[in-house]
Amino acid sequence: MPFTPSAALARVQPSATLAVTQKARELKAAGKDVIGLGAGEPDFDTPEHVKQAAIDAIRRGETKYTAVDGIAELKDAVVRKFKRENGLDYAPAQISVAPGGKAVIFNAFAATLNLGDEVVIPAPYWVSYPDMARLCGGEAVIAPARREDGYRLRPETLAAAITPRTKWVLLNSPSNPTGAAYSAAELKALAAVLLDHPQVMALTDDMYEHIVYDGFAFATLAQVEPRLYGRTLTVNGVSKAFAMTGWRIGYAGGPEPLIAAMRKVMGQTTSNPCSVSQWAAAAALDGPLDFLPARNAAFKRRRDRLHADVNSAPGLSAPMPEGAFYLYADCSGAIGKTAPGGAKIATDLDFCAALLEAEGVAVVPGTAFGAPPAFRMSYATDDDSLIEAGRRIIRFCEALG
Repeated sequence: MPFTPSAALARVQPSATLAVTQKARELKAAGKDVIGLGAGEPDFDTPEHVKQAAIDAIRRGETKYTAVDGIAELKDAVVRKFKRENGLDYAPAQISVAPGGKAVIFNAFAATLNLGDEVVIPAPYWVSYPDMARLCGGEAVIAPARREDGYRLRPETLAAAITPRTKWVLLNSPSNPTGAAYSAAELKALAAVLLDHPQVMALTDDMYEHIVYDGFAFATLAQVEPRLYGRTLTVNGVSKAFAMTGWRIGYAGGPEPLIAAMRKVMGQTTSNPCSVSQWAAAAALDGPLDFLPARNAAFKRRRDRLHADVNSAPGLSAPMPEGAFYLYADCSGAIGKTAPGGAKIATDLDFCAALLEAEGVAVVPGTAFGAPPAFRMSYATDDDSLIEAGRRIIRFCEALG
């Protein structure tokens, strides 16, 4: 039977990060020595008290359907988290819990976007943002955040991107893929632009809130500008800080009518997130964060080493990330050269393909993040692998002709 994808599906591309991760798995399975730096997944284990909460929930029989957008106990924990850590006051009716932060964002777009509505997205961006907007009928308007500005969006660039059709402005700090993070003052400057456009809603993806370095003080938009509280969806989750990627729990706080609309979307799509994962997430949010300093120290050590290696490689340069666990390397100095195998490097896709072929290092092309020529590396992996990856990247760049 002939298959024709929907018009909506034809508007989107497969996830580049997932594709690179899968390619690395396949090459490893075939016996090739591959170091995968594609996946945005901490290599640490979920904290013991969180795992124990899941085990206890299973033993209590908490394995049935739950309320569509989260059990009361988890919503209460989210309310406490927002108040304690971000100074944001929400009622449980203003909280949405979904199967991952990606699902939270998709639900928000599905609940609000009409055909042709625009979503302003700074680039470099996480690969899924534009395609989620397009899948929901919207248009992704890309606002470039320049390397010379630390990959942070300037207020005048944001102002120029907003039109009468703008429905959302999306901010991600610390950023995937660059690790760039906005200070409270920088958020305040962007907020001043949004105050001039009362029809525009703001979505802040704060998933990497707790993974910051060098004394950086995290802030979020509705916290620094309370006048935007009523039209901001503050998105977060347990995946990164608590190493719970596979548990699939994201959450958000926002205006009650928006949360109700998102609940309606969930009621006809996923229904509730995994019941056991919800109890584990509640324990995570209400539990200690004393494991974070040691993990962040490990991430910082890895960041510093990989940053030094990449910036010593001919043709590459990367800024120092303030948060998350990614390094975003400009490879414009390698464009036009020839790889050891004879392949001509005309784009960052060529660079990444040649690096994987020659040295077995899997990275994600910057084209997927809307800011080529560059590539993203995740340093959420063991030190030995990162040291070896750095050696291979330097050797590859030195061999370019």
